[in-house]
Amino acid sequence: MNELLRTFGKALVSLLHPRMLWLTAVPFLISGLLWGVVLWFGWEPVTDALRVWLEQWPLTHWLYHFFGYFGIDSLRMTLAPFIVVALAVPLIVASALLLIAVLSMPAVLRHLSARHYVTLEARRGGSALGSLAQSCGATLIFLFMVVLTLPFWLVPPFFALIPPLLWGWLTYRVMTYDALAEHATADERRSILREHRLPLLVMGVATGLLGALPTLLWVSSAVMIVLFPIVAVMVIWLYVLIFVFSALWFAHYCLRALARLRADAPAQRASVAERAVPGP
Repeated sequence: MNELLRTFGKALVSLLHPRMLWLTAVPFLISGLLWGVVLWFGWEPVTDALRVWLEQWPLTHWLYHFFGYFGIDSLRMTLAPFIVVALAVPLIVASALLLIAVLSMPAVLRHLSARHYVTLEARRGGSALGSLAQSCGATLIFLFMVVLTLPFWLVPPFFALIPPLLWGWLTYRVMTYDALAEHATADERRSILREHRLPLLVMGVATGLLGALPTLLWVSSAVMIVLFPIVAVMVIWLYVLIFVFSALWFAHYCLRALARLRADAPAQRASVAERAVPGP
């Protein structure tokens, strides 16, 4: 726990560095431009088509009757936008995370290596192709789990629990590989994943909870339909900022764990050698 808090503080300090703040700009501009155009031109047609499609389902009529019984008929207009948001957010989050992994993570590691881990040897056990394969594989599993659990996103308290867990798992899988790709060998990476699996999962869930904060803005903008495309751009920047912080946190934790692993390796080899020598 002390190591988690220590590296959390280091990541927060590193995030305030001008170079790190600049790293949030490129993924934000690419993702914001892409999704801004999609949402600006596609928001009304998609929500209108979905609203017409929902009218054909008996469950929708039951929900409308439920809203009317409690005097909240205004929620009828927010059902279709809410579903569009629920479908759009995972796609936006996944695209932002992929951009961070491809564009920002190498720069983050170079920055930390030059300032904090100068003596840590880079053994290059990973590659850009391996990072891409890891990111794409984890993203596909993430999107499959989103589709599988989507009905529960409308049911309390699952709407507050499932997204952070899924985003946390995705962040943990993607960030851990990228944090160790430059410095650790494949065996060292597997060893760290095995020994630190629980703390890394905790970090992933914690960053997933941080990622849930912009979701509140998504929901509020779905209620106020006119504001959704405008809020979308700001929320994408928040996602990028949170993911850059996550990259810094995972990099600090994983590189410190790698340094300790290498420092302990000679003592472990000596202990094994002593046990192998027969006694008199």
